[in-house]
Amino acid sequence: MLKWAVIFAVAALILAVLGFGGLAGAFVDIAVILFWLAVIIAVIVFVLGLTVYKKVK
Repeated sequence: MLKWAVIFAVAALILAVLGFGGLAGAFVDIAVILFWLAVIIAVIVFVLGLTVYKKVK
């Protein structure tokens, strides 16, 4: 998911340089949403990993 966030961020930079401001803004918004979604999923998996590890031990 972070890979897609980077792809959208790079596409937004290219579009901004070419002068497509509205489309670049949309790509930045998508990149930010994907980044935070990946962070939230990583935190959830980390917390679940800690709780499952303690139950198994």
